[in-house]
Amino acid sequence: MQIRDTDTPGGRGLPRRTLLLTGLAGAVAAGISLPTAAPASAAARTTSTNGWPLTTTGINTLPVPGTPASVALLEGDVSTVLVHVIRRFHYEVEEVARHELAGHRPAAGLTGHTTNYASGTAVEIRPAAYPLAATGVLFPHQLAVVRDILKECGGVLAWGGHLRRPHAAHFQIAVRPGDPRLHGLAQRIQGWTRAPGQGAGVLTLGA
Repeated sequence: MQIRDTDTPGGRGLPRRTLLLTGLAGAVAAGISLPTAAPASAAARTTSTNGWPLTTTGINTLPVPGTPASVALLEGDVSTVLVHVIRRFHYEVEEVARHELAGHRPAAGLTGHTTNYASGTAVEIRPAAYPLAATGVLFPHQLAVVRDILKECGGVLAWGGHLRRPHAAHFQIAVRPGDPRLHGLAQRIQGWTRAPGQGAGVLTLGA
């Protein structure tokens, strides 16, 4: 028997949809297993947008010296850098109160740059004061400090104020795991912390 495609104008014979449905019913009646779609979880994200693994291990809630606040971050070089950034922000931009930091959180519902919170490689500083998509939230001298922090970190750090939808509260690690620049910066920060007259809290803007 010749099968004609009646889904197109002028077609004659049995409709193709009818034949397909008839064949499907026959396969089910015969106990034939049909392929199913892959579960949605198979395509689930395993890394944040900056290339770090999503994780619930290796996360530590750390006090931020000089502030009453603490924050959950990936321990090691990542937390060394981000805590330094928070301290500079606190001393040179605006004081950070006890509950004004947001770090690691579950990945569910996070998209775009916010997925970096689920890897413990990003922090929000005073998110209520600097909400997503808000513009003009920093005075010029505060903006100058943020730019100086980014310069000091030499490409290891990215700021949400540069996103298409600005997020001035957001700071994240901008390099992938194993990048030597991250470890080198963390080592320098630790050296500044030990040396009198250096580190966060010492005004070096424009130096």
